Amino acid sequence: MPLRYDGHRSGKRQKNAEEVDRLPYRFAQQGVRYGGYLDLSDDADVGRLEQLGLPILHTPEQIAVWLDRPLGQVAWLIHRFSSGYRPENEGEAHYHYRWQRKKSGGWRLIEAPKPILKTVQQQILTDILSQVPVHPAAHGFTAGRSIVTNAAPHAGQQVLVQFDLANFYATVSLSRVVAVFRSLGYCREAAIWLARLTTSAIPQTATFPDQDTHALTPFLPRHLPQGAPTSPALANLSAYSLDVRLTGFAASWGGTYTRYADDITISGSKSLIRALPKFIPLAERIIGQERFVFHRQKRRVVRDCSRQVVTGVVVNSHPNLSRPQYDRLKAILTNCIRHGPSTQNRENHADFAAWLRGHVAHARNLNPQRGLKLQALYDQVDWQR
Repeated sequence: MPLRYDGHRSGKRQKNAEEVDRLPYRFAQQGVRYGGYLDLSDDADVGRLEQLGLPILHTPEQIAVWLDRPLGQVAWLIHRFSSGYRPENEGEAHYHYRWQRKKSGGWRLIEAPKPILKTVQQQILTDILSQVPVHPAAHGFTAGRSIVTNAAPHAGQQVLVQFDLANFYATVSLSRVVAVFRSLGYCREAAIWLARLTTSAIPQTATFPDQDTHALTPFLPRHLPQGAPTSPALANLSAYSLDVRLTGFAASWGGTYTRYADDITISGSKSLIRALPKFIPLAERIIGQERFVFHRQKRRVVRDCSRQVVTGVVVNSHPNLSRPQYDRLKAILTNCIRHGPSTQNRENHADFAAWLRGHVAHARNLNPQRGLKLQALYDQVDWQR
């Protein structure tokens, strides 16, 4: 397979004129049981698409026109010309792969799309996914919502129950992404192509840093890649049913549910505390039924006599900046003043000043008094050093 699209399909038998005439559209799938070609473009819910304000796409040709790209290039991006639809090595893949060590231990696979695919995914995000509302309980990667809006509903509660979803993106398979696009109103053909443009399967030559071959298992089938611009929105939409069920389940016990990406928090009062032995197994069962996996080791139950933290925000009485967060920011800013900001950008942020400014603004939002102290330090930094 060519490493870049060159406008042809070498090594492939060309269809004769009779076969082309029988095609309902280019790249139609051939039926296995009945022979002939399947027309998967005729079951769109156009009314639903119009209601959401989404582009109406039925066939691969229409998707290519909408993306302003040659049809062959779009087919190349979904590995339509490859046997098994899976790259043999990273050179043939449309993603860059790197393993990133987690602060809590273990490894995270980052799958960053290469430029052509990234541009396509950004258009899918802007024109389609960003137009679709997510569940009110979902606060991650959603306009107008943040870690603060995720934490605020849990302020002053007597107990927090927290779950962490394992391999959040990798557990969202190709079929689930197809189902998301189908739920928006797209026909089967368009949903399949859009799903293949937004999912990934690691190359056959991929290896795990610790030589643990079993650790690669979640990434072998096509899945949402962590690093693609479309993945957070698609993960939120695929978790819509989970959000509906856990919102209702928590409410039935007098509790409140929110989710920020893979972090689930349920809070409540004495009635929830009394029900915990029954409540927790039932919540975990719902998570499993919705085809997500929870970290059993990361499940937490925090009473109000301890420090309660939700997505980094202290919520014992009201949303507040935690002392470790404040001390860390204060130390970074102080060292920026003394030694210059270039010495403190240890995580290589492209715009370190903007990164720090955002954290200071976040601190002012949670704790105005401490935030003003941090702002005073920020204003003393010489950004030319």
